[in-house]
Order: sequence, then C-alpha cells, then structure tokens
Amino acid sequence: MIVSDKEKVIKAFSDAFEGQTYERIFFAPGRVNLIGEHTDYNGGFVFPAALTQGTYIAVRQRNDGLYRLISGNMENHVQFSNQELHYLESHTWGNYIKGVLHAFDEKGYSLNGADLYVWGNIPNGAGLSSSASLEMVAAFMVSELTGADLSRVELAKLSQIVENQFMGVNSGIMDQFAVGLGEKDHALFIDTASLDYEKVPLDLGQYKVVITNTNKRRELADSKYNERRAECEEGLRQLKDLGLQIQSLSECTEADWQVHKVQIKDPTIRNRINHVVTENQRVIDAVNVLKNGELEAFGKLMDQSHESLATDYEVTGIELDHLVNIQRQIPGCIGSRMTGAGFGGCTVSLVSEEKLDVFFEQVLTEYEKAIGWAPTFYVSDAGSGVHELA
Repeated sequence: MIVSDKEKVIKAFSDAFEGQTYERIFFAPGRVNLIGEHTDYNGGFVFPAALTQGTYIAVRQRNDGLYRLISGNMENHVQFSNQELHYLESHTWGNYIKGVLHAFDEKGYSLNGADLYVWGNIPNGAGLSSSASLEMVAAFMVSELTGADLSRVELAKLSQIVENQFMGVNSGIMDQFAVGLGEKDHALFIDTASLDYEKVPLDLGQYKVVITNTNKRRELADSKYNERRAECEEGLRQLKDLGLQIQSLSECTEADWQVHKVQIKDPTIRNRINHVVTENQRVIDAVNVLKNGELEAFGKLMDQSHESLATDYEVTGIELDHLVNIQRQIPGCIGSRMTGAGFGGCTVSLVSEEKLDVFFEQVLTEYEKAIGWAPTFYVSDAGSGVHELA
C-alpha cells in the first residue's frame, strides 16, 4: 500500500503531539523559474512555475497563546508565546512562521496559539523557494484560521515583507507570487513592477522540465543577493543621472542601453545593468516562442540566460557552470541554466523524455568526476499554488 505524503504528515502530527489529531492541513509548492533571474527586484519580467513538490503544514489550534512547532525536516523544535513574536536566531526555521504570525498580528488578526507540524520535500538551500513555500503555507493557514481572507496576491506581498524585514533577505516578490498563484500545467508570465500576470500553458511536447541539484548549499546566496541588489540600485541611480526617466532598471530598453552603456564607467555596475536589461528581453522572447511552439528557441534563450548570469551577474560558480556545460552536451537536452539566487542550488533543463535515462546517467557520471559528489534529479510538472487539502 502506497502512503501519500499527506497521510505521512497526518500520522507524524499525531506522533509528535502526544496522540492529538490535527484539525486542518495545508500545502504550498516550491517553484522553479524557467527564465528571468534577478529581474524581479529590478521591476522586470519573470517566468516561474509552481512545482508539485512543496511544504505541508498540519495544525491544531490552542487557546493558551502557546505555539509549538515541530518539523519533519529539522531537528530543533521551536516554542514561543503570543508575546514573543520577534526574531530569535536560535529559532532558525521557526522564524519564518513567527514572522508570518507577527505580520498578521500587526493587521489585527491573531491566533491564540497552535500546534504545528511542518514537513516538506523541497531540498533546503537548493534555490527552489523552500522559504517562500514555508512563508506562504503559513500565511494561507493563518488567513484561513483567523478569517482574514487575504487574496493570494496580498498573501504574497505579506510573505515578501516577512522575507525582507523579518528575515533580512532583500528579495523580490517572484517566489511568493509563484507559490501563491501557480496553476497546474501553466507557468506565470509576471510583470513584477505592476504584478500583472498571465497564466501561460506549459506545452513542452516531448520535453520534460528536469531540475538538477548541485547539492552545494547556497552559503553565499543571501549576502551576495543583497550585494547585487545594491549594485543594481547604484546602476539605476547612474542611469537616472544620465537623464533616463525610469523607475527601475527593467524600464531601460535595449535601445536606451546601447546609447548609454559607454557612459557607465564602473565595469561591475555596467555588467549588472547589462544582465538585467538583456534578461528582461529574454523573458519576453521566451514567452513568445513558447506560445508559438518553438521549443528549441526557448532552450537557446535559457542557455543565453545562464551565460549572462555567469559573466555579467557573476552568481553561478564552479558547480553550476560545470553542471550546465555537461548537460548541454547531452543529446536530447535543448537548454539548461541555473535557477534561483545562484552560488549553488539547481539548474533547470529541457530534456527529451526518451533521453531522460541517458541524461541522468551521463550527468551523474561527469559531474561526480568533476566535482567529487553526485547531483540529485527532480522531474516535476507544473503544480497548483497554495491551498488547503481536503
């Protein structure tokens, strides 16, 4: 008999909390960004899809103001009261949920304690938005339990505030938005400046989306992420000083950039702007070729995206570059790029279904030979956004 992940979580809740039964259970997916990296906090376009892997949270409400958090993925249990909704380093993963509770508390919506069991099948530190998944599943849960009834867009905005202000990671809104509004068999074409979006059918024909984890945790990701964001803000300032009437880097067109780039003297700032401007256009082009069924053209744009992330934005690293180079040489792979913040984490590739076994075997062999350890593979369809499980 095959036991579902939901059933495992329900049993684990009972085991963790002295035989008590859960009351409700919620799920939020991870996400993979097909193209459009480091554009979201620059007001640009992105093209993510929700995964079928994600984060489960089973809850039983209390009435004593106490929160007990247990995770099937982390060793440390976290406990705090309604009066202790502040960041505490020793509470590690629990701070994401605490931050959500704090954000709702400030809106006038408060739980009076809860027992929570959390389990996810997204690898931590892989760049597949395990943190946004945890934030969004907690936010959706609190919204439902308190009657706040926030829309998914409002939940995404709230969760981004938690990430930025409570957790101190200056990220854009793409992750939370994709986790909240994803739809089965679709990707989301999102304008992160306006939050206008289009659900685009992810019709890949014979090709599958393959996510490959370098199995190098992204130790540098948060600090370098904030550094890149500061560099982009400096680039925006310099372009404004040159007379461009723009509010974000992504408003700078490729034509404007060709005129002004020689006037940006700092090569680092020039490279960062070049990535954002060209990557933003690549997203638009990728959505158009996908709608036209031109999958090989989509794959070439993925390849170009990785080159820009490696040379202009400098967020890849040895493991990601080796992995992408290996994958591109294997017949049946029409495009491969890093996905997520970089400095480790995962690649996303389009691979012919009939070549999957060859792809897995060759990538594993060549990567292990070059890096010293094996990668991990995930084949995922586009899944649904955050929801309650019946």
